[in-house]
Amino acid sequence: MPPLATSLNTWQSVQTEVLRRIRARIWKPGEPIPNEADLAREFGCARTTVNRALRALAESGIVERKRKSGTRVALHPVGRAVFEIPLIRKEIEDQGRRYGYTLVCANEAAAPSRVAYALGLKGDGTTALHVLAVHLADGQPYVLEDRWINLSAAPGALRADFTAQSANEWLLENAPYIGGELVISAAACGEAEAALLDLKEAAPVLILERTTWGENRPVTTVRLWYRPGHRLISPLVS
Repeated sequence: MPPLATSLNTWQSVQTEVLRRIRARIWKPGEPIPNEADLAREFGCARTTVNRALRALAESGIVERKRKSGTRVALHPVGRAVFEIPLIRKEIEDQGRRYGYTLVCANEAAAPSRVAYALGLKGDGTTALHVLAVHLADGQPYVLEDRWINLSAAPGALRADFTAQSANEWLLENAPYIGGELVISAAACGEAEAALLDLKEAAPVLILERTTWGENRPVTTVRLWYRPGHRLISPLVS
């Protein structure tokens, strides 16, 4: 194929283009796809960017990768869970509980290294919008939202009033996403998180770490700290 008119400069945008071609049957099930060097040349990006995108697709069962034999479209993609981004307010109200919300902080700050990597930010001291808030159910802490927003992808976030509307709700209304990555883990609650969730330090919590991206770049990365007893339900698709 000829080079694209514009370069794909993030691994998420490369992943989106590879997925598009697989779904359009440009690359059919069981067939090999071009090697990383050729894809990097076509997409106008670094080979490491292509490698990161293909690793993510391999982890989700879309492609199969083997040393010395390259990458193929999976002949029988594995079943996978599909997670929609929930509106936390609706999630609480659907349980018949009263929703509440407390903003802890919302300020532009230098992004930590893990955040800069997730959002594709370059250079030391690159800033993003940090929003920390607690969502309440019947007046009690339900989930702690620790979020960073890429201001180049959602510049309107700087003018948003997050005391009146949560970042979760604002982003779903104002920053459409086309893909994401979700990591689920369990951990002992730290001192600061425990205080905000009204828990004892080291209490077990469920943590969802989610990064979503738009057409050209990552939009936001968030850690959601749920109190003990939270249940996560999602459909499985093939």
